[in-house]
Amino acid sequence: MMPLFLLLLGATADDLAAARSAGAAALAAKDGPAAEAAYTRCLELAPADLECRWERGWARWLQNAWAGVVEDWEAVAAVDPGWQSIETQLPQARAQLDLVRRLAKSRAAAPATYRSEAPAGATLHLRAVGDLMIGTDFPAGHLPPDGGAGAFAQVADLLRGAELTFGNLEGPLCDNPEPSEKCRPDAAPGSCYAFRTPTAYGRWYQEAGFDVLSTANNHAGDFGDACRAETEATLDRLGLRWSGRPGTVAEWTVDGMKVGLVAFHTNAACNYLNDLPTASALVQDLATRNDLVLVSFHGGAEGSKALHVPAGPETFYGENRGDLRAFSRAVIDAGADLVIGHGPHVLRAMEVYRGRLVAYSLGNFATYGRFNLGGNQGIGAVLDVTLATDGALVAARILGTRQVGAGIPVPDPDNAAADLVRVLSAEDFPETGVQIAQDGTIAVR
Repeated sequence: MMPLFLLLLGATADDLAAARSAGAAALAAKDGPAAEAAYTRCLELAPADLECRWERGWARWLQNAWAGVVEDWEAVAAVDPGWQSIETQLPQARAQLDLVRRLAKSRAAAPATYRSEAPAGATLHLRAVGDLMIGTDFPAGHLPPDGGAGAFAQVADLLRGAELTFGNLEGPLCDNPEPSEKCRPDAAPGSCYAFRTPTAYGRWYQEAGFDVLSTANNHAGDFGDACRAETEATLDRLGLRWSGRPGTVAEWTVDGMKVGLVAFHTNAACNYLNDLPTASALVQDLATRNDLVLVSFHGGAEGSKALHVPAGPETFYGENRGDLRAFSRAVIDAGADLVIGHGPHVLRAMEVYRGRLVAYSLGNFATYGRFNLGGNQGIGAVLDVTLATDGALVAARILGTRQVGAGIPVPDPDNAAADLVRVLSAEDFPETGVQIAQDGTIAVR
């Protein structure tokens, strides 16, 4: 017998099935508006249908319509708190909605322009590297024999030779013995890439000269929120600044110059790279109170074939890994003075946009134990940059590194990094790509 609500609407069970089918097809095609329309029709036909309400939340997620996502998923949770992955997904949507609302309030109260108090002629000398993971105890057998003491020993001079040193912390610093939230209990040993570095290793980042780290990446939550919180607490204890969760930024003063950094990733558990309006607003907000704004992103496909920066969004294993060209230019338009990319595990091109340098990937720098370091994946770099108070690029160069053994970085006298970036920049950005001399110096335009 046909349900009464369908009879009252003059609809049929086929109408309901058609709405669901259209919604599923639109979601598969990443067409948020079409999916939302289809699932809205489904809910008009069956207002109590939790599946349609859950899926409409995903359709709204694709559009970064966080208020609608929260509305739909809170309605689902009120009926079935254990519904699918709502326990992890709803908090992410709420965090993004909270950020949007906070930024709206900040814009309403922010001063029209920022007035610098930095000394005349001040500059900031900074160095940046890509991915960092100096040992993991999951699975067993991937911690260095010296407890991490030698992780940066041969590149310490490269890291300490600046007023500010940055890197991407690829995985949590955590002693929590709980199983990984990323890997299935029945997964074969070594088949799932989840990282967990003991908190004692945090001192090696501090002693190597790092000042600020990104925790916005696809390994930050490998062992759940407890490990993520332990990572943040460890960095705080060591005096290392960080940015990662939605709305978190790092801010400090260097010789009278105020500097802010915000790190993004293509996951909504972090400052969300795939929401360009909110990302731009977050950068703009940071620029209202700092001389210089630095942006880090973790995005793009991965591996030896991921050397090039495509036009448009990148997809990797079905995930949207970001439109990195559009993102980088959007945050510069919003006030970023330097954009530092990582995530592909190989070096990528660099370009200058509106006088601001974009490094699309700095590759692997110190990645011990579980990383493929063959070929281009073993080539690293230290990006050495000097910026003026107004964000102008004063000087830049690439200091080449490579990894030896299981993943120990050492200086590369041949500077293969500079050669690789030179070629990629010319190929991917014939108009705006950087020009690099044999010694790694980047021409300032």
